[in-house]
Amino acid sequence: MKLDGRRQLPEARIRVLLVDDHALVRLGFRRLLEDDPALEVVGEASDGQEAVELARRLRPDVVVMDYAIPGFNGALATRKIREAVPGTRVLMLSMHSEPSYVTNSREAGASGYLLKNALDLELVAAVKGVLESDWLQDPRLEHESFSTGAKRSLSKRELEVLALIVAGRSNKEIAGELSLSVNTVAVHRANIMDALNLHNAAELVVYAIRHGLVSLP
Repeated sequence: MKLDGRRQLPEARIRVLLVDDHALVRLGFRRLLEDDPALEVVGEASDGQEAVELARRLRPDVVVMDYAIPGFNGALATRKIREAVPGTRVLMLSMHSEPSYVTNSREAGASGYLLKNALDLELVAAVKGVLESDWLQDPRLEHESFSTGAKRSLSKRELEVLALIVAGRSNKEIAGELSLSVNTVAVHRANIMDALNLHNAAELVVYAIRHGLVSLP
C-alpha cells in the first residue's frame, strides 16, 4: 500500500460500514474484517442513499464503499458522507484501474482506493491504513497523471443531475426528482456540458460512463 502521511489508530475497535449491492459480497467482507479483533462491522448498505443515511446515523470510523453501487455511484455517495460526517473515512473498492476512477474517488473525499481482486489479503490492512494516512492507493495501480479534457470537477448537484441525464430523464423529470425548477436544471445541464468540454447529450452520456462519473442505470 502507498500511504501519504500517518495518523494514530483509535484505541477502541474500528467501526466499519459496508456498502455493496451484493449480499454475499458484504457477508464475505464482514467475515474478513471481523476475523480481526480490532475491527467491528456496525452496518451494511446496498445502495448510495442507504449508505449516506446509515453513515449519518452510525457515524462509523471507516466506510468500505463499492464504486459501482445502484442509484448514485460510490464517488457521489462518498461526497455526501464526507459532508455529513467529516470524521468518517471512506475506502473505495472498484474493479476499475483507470486513473479517472481513482481521481473521481479522491476528489469526492475518499481516503483510499483498492482494486476488488485479492481483497482477502489486503482489506483489513487497507481499512486500518485509511485511518493512518491522508491517501492510500492500491500498489497495482499505475502512478500516472491523465487528462480527461474537463475544465473543472463537477459539484455534488451537477453529479446528481448528470446521473439522471444518463438514466434518460427529461429536464422536467429531473426537476421533479430533485425539487428544482426546469430552468435551473437546464442551467445545470449547460454548465455540466461546459465543464466537461462536451457539445451534445450523446457525448455527455459516453463521457460520464467511461470516466466513472455515474453508475450505469
